Amino acid sequence: MIRKLEDVNMLNAFPEVAFSEDYIIATYQAKVKTSNIEKLAAAIADEQTTGTWIKVSADSVDKKRNFGAKVVSIYEVPDAAADYDSDEPPIYIIQVAFPTANIGTSIPMLLTALFGNISASGMVKFIDCAFPKKYIEQFAGPKFGVQGLRDVLGVPERPLLNAMIKPNIGWTPDEGAELFYQATKGGVDIIKDDELVPADEAFCPLKERVTKFMAKEKQVYEETGERSLYAVNITDRVDKIKDNAYRAIEYGTNCLMLNVYTAGFGALQMLSEDPNINVPILAHVDFAGAYCGSTMTGMSVPLLVGKIVRLAGGDFQINGHPWGKFPVPYKWFYRTFKFFTQPWWNIKPMMYACSGGTTQLVVKDIIDAVGTDVILAAGGGVHGHPDGSFAGAKSMRQAIDAALEGVDLIEYAKTHEELARMAAMLNPDVMKNFDLMK
Repeated sequence: MIRKLEDVNMLNAFPEVAFSEDYIIATYQAKVKTSNIEKLAAAIADEQTTGTWIKVSADSVDKKRNFGAKVVSIYEVPDAAADYDSDEPPIYIIQVAFPTANIGTSIPMLLTALFGNISASGMVKFIDCAFPKKYIEQFAGPKFGVQGLRDVLGVPERPLLNAMIKPNIGWTPDEGAELFYQATKGGVDIIKDDELVPADEAFCPLKERVTKFMAKEKQVYEETGERSLYAVNITDRVDKIKDNAYRAIEYGTNCLMLNVYTAGFGALQMLSEDPNINVPILAHVDFAGAYCGSTMTGMSVPLLVGKIVRLAGGDFQINGHPWGKFPVPYKWFYRTFKFFTQPWWNIKPMMYACSGGTTQLVVKDIIDAVGTDVILAAGGGVHGHPDGSFAGAKSMRQAIDAALEGVDLIEYAKTHEELARMAAMLNPDVMKNFDLMK
């Protein structure tokens, strides 16, 4: 059988194909013993486009030319040569270019096309994805993003402060409204429901909690001149999510929250692209660990938690950090922050909300790492203050002020009672620094 160059190279191209044509380049990590990695890479490209495990009669050269993916690069770590002698296989980095025409602008279909069946094919991990400008311009991305949130709140420079209602669940709308009042009067910018609070159940109905919380928002604004957002959880069955959003806005909320990784990226995209929804959207990160927790399978944290949620239109997202109660590696934290904020054509930067054990003692660490365009999300750090939520919020704002003024936290606490009380509770070893604690 005569095989011409076009036949041999139909499933291969240089990465430059992404610049000259409409292709998305997906990058995978694979750890597998094989004597023919080129054949495996081509199988990935074929499986995710026109091919299957056996030749079928309806397949054709034209279909592969128009809809088939192309292997654009294969790297090995280490770059194994003739002297490589190990029972451990190298780790391969495989890049495959997919025609954008296969996918459209549906993020569920994007993930299906780039990682659907092969996500169950063994030790293969989806670690990055590069999009052409023409493709990205079809997405709206965040409506508000970093600057939009600052404009709504009237906070031009300092880090924003978020607090979720604590305890996580079980409180009544009246109890939540009082906590809202105390925390926002003390200086919290954004109050969110815990992700465990259902959108609209009998023990905490949507209408009652939104109307009572927003009445407190108005009261605090009249007393302090500071605005605040209430991110109400609207997560539900997919057929109820948009109605929940509309009703929450009708009741007066000025922010929405969606548990994106359980509700789906399509649900977030539906909300963010709806012209009738003109409030910021908080994307909650719960369940992301089920996708990103493995070294050899699933997806990378910066790609899924950063780039994809930004593309879907989240304005800000709750995420972990290295100084909190969850073991979030610094590289995940830093790279995801960059994926939230790096220039990306028409897509606005998102705000990263550092959560999960964010206390007054780690404020400076976070600001030193990523700057001031960040949200400090403190639940226990606000509501766990020995003198209550008002004092807890004040102590967090004092920790922010100390970091911005370049003053040591302990030194600053000596003249700020709320900060001193909380610092001493978090770290009893510092109690001796404060005369007021003796």
